[in-house]
Amino acid sequence: MDRPVHRVSMGDPWSRRVHPDIASERHTQSFDVEQLTNILDGGAQNTALRRKVESIIHSDPVFNLKDNYFMSQNERYEASVQKKFHIQKIAERLGWLQDSHELHYASRTLSGDLALGLHYIFVKALKSLGSDEQIAKWVPLCNNFQIIATYAQTELGHGTYLQGLETEATYDADTQEFVLHSPSITAIKWWPGDLGRSATHALVQAQLMCSGARRGMHAFIVPVRSLQDHNPLPGITVGDIGPKMGFEQTDNGFLRLDHVRVPRENMLSRFAQVLPDGTYIKLGTPQSNYLSMVVTRVELLLDEITPLLQKACVIAIRYSVIRRQSQLRPSDPEAKVLDYQTQQQKLFPQLATAYAFHFLAKNLLEFFHRSYNAILNRDFSLLPELHALSSGVKAMVADFCTQGAELCRRACGGHGYSKLSGLPSLVTRVTASCTYEGENTVLYLQTARFLIKSYLQAQASPGATLQRSFPQSVAYLTAPDLARCPAQRAADFLHPEVYTKAWAHVAVRLIKDSVHHLQTLQQSGADRQEAWNQTTVIHLQAAKAHCYYVTVKSFTEALEKLANEPAIQQALKRLCDLYTLHGILSNAGDFLHDGFLSGAQVDMMRTAYLDLLRLIRKDAISLTDAFDFTDQCLNSALGCYDGNAYERLFHWAQKSPTNTQGNPAYEKYIRPLLQSWRPKL
Repeated sequence: MDRPVHRVSMGDPWSRRVHPDIASERHTQSFDVEQLTNILDGGAQNTALRRKVESIIHSDPVFNLKDNYFMSQNERYEASVQKKFHIQKIAERLGWLQDSHELHYASRTLSGDLALGLHYIFVKALKSLGSDEQIAKWVPLCNNFQIIATYAQTELGHGTYLQGLETEATYDADTQEFVLHSPSITAIKWWPGDLGRSATHALVQAQLMCSGARRGMHAFIVPVRSLQDHNPLPGITVGDIGPKMGFEQTDNGFLRLDHVRVPRENMLSRFAQVLPDGTYIKLGTPQSNYLSMVVTRVELLLDEITPLLQKACVIAIRYSVIRRQSQLRPSDPEAKVLDYQTQQQKLFPQLATAYAFHFLAKNLLEFFHRSYNAILNRDFSLLPELHALSSGVKAMVADFCTQGAELCRRACGGHGYSKLSGLPSLVTRVTASCTYEGENTVLYLQTARFLIKSYLQAQASPGATLQRSFPQSVAYLTAPDLARCPAQRAADFLHPEVYTKAWAHVAVRLIKDSVHHLQTLQQSGADRQEAWNQTTVIHLQAAKAHCYYVTVKSFTEALEKLANEPAIQQALKRLCDLYTLHGILSNAGDFLHDGFLSGAQVDMMRTAYLDLLRLIRKDAISLTDAFDFTDQCLNSALGCYDGNAYERLFHWAQKSPTNTQGNPAYEKYIRPLLQSWRPKL
């Protein structure tokens, strides 16, 4: 079977043929893979544009990723900066605009292996929090790279708890300046990407002090390095935080401020202003300063976190059809590893999750776009739901993608431990998502607060009027509850209405339970804060169930839109079924607790679940091919489209500097040791 031109590998001689074990998987496809790719891309025109960008990138030797695994941290950093500015030259030559599809696809093609990612976080924060005048001044400077910016929020002693940030910005009315200062070692900004070696400016989140009062967190544009010689400016101590678990190409940095002065105009002022005399004017809610975090959180789901699990699935599933091990019957040849049910049970739920999260992230992005312009115009009615939904979804996606990528790595056995497989890099990269843009447990609890408030509101004002005005993501709290699951046979559990209501029931019960425990503690004399702390594990459980329900509902709604593509709809419905049933079986106690499910029903569900593994097995390669990652983008010896994993792994290993640069330890230690024994032999 010939390879599609857009997927042709890295020019390796064996790429002219496809491994027969993977070719046989593609021989009979139950659906049009190209059409599914178009659906995932949002249209055939987007697929065509993405492939055009990929062709431009892959034809340029500057963008080669193959040597990444053999580079030092300094080499990775320099290469990522080189790629970034080479991309900018191409963009200027071809007329690609900032925030364009072309630049987005270029970043996807290079697996995000580009410097200055926080430069764009700065721009997004500026557009969210800055006035029109500030946007007009600073955005062109960023777009033209007259400055290089970063976003400095996290401190050595504080991360997700933003109210605890210690960095101070004190207004001096005499000079009309803000004085930014790190009052302690724990107030040092720590972790901002691009700060360590690259940035000239930082958007510093600091506690505003003006007219003798503390006004909470606000954002300030602070120059940190000279535009002439790149040296730190007076009062600035800045550098790189050192080796990390991953992201070797990124210069995460620290920033200590010693009474650094910036003009009054450098405080972003869409939602709050300080007048020349120090008068403070609030134009938004206290939560409006978090808008830039919401923007970043929503976009990361689709652009950064979910693709990491998708890639892990592609690599592990492709490798699992060319890896043969043991026999299913004594007279048979060794079987493909993917033919074993245990391997399917490891990998197919991860594939189902990758698809579920794609549609969930798309759905959340649509809601975000509907809300964003209203928020910028100071209509904050949708902000609480947007914050709660984006918080819980980010936590869930990061958790499940991290667990899933590691399961994919383990499913590849010993070769999955090799960096050349591409899997360790995916695991370390996605692991970071559990912390950045909000630590997951804290984010779940943000969602839980919204759920409790919504539940109490639903109980206080039942009726049709409330249903119409209630936030859509929690509308199920106002719907009639189903006390018992009506399923009577295994096939009944494959009806979306049945399993969606099952998740709604459990989410409602757990939210109700969390409210009950909270109220019981308060009625027994505990204050509100203590009662909350003593019930957070229960709130966490409720928030997770809510997020799973939202994901299932999103997936089923996406399937309804595919009625004109019945073959694709059927293949994706099996994944939706598997995702939902896997979640129920993994949390069976929650469904058995109040008798919603019986033990016999759980047994029936397991039968349906195991049958799905067998059905999905037939489409596994097609479903991973539909993600349409090029070999260069995957950068995996195990996961290339042609399936020639062993040839590629051996070839890449031989290129390692440990095999090409000699062995200095031999001359220094091994040779003298061996020769010291020679007279005695």
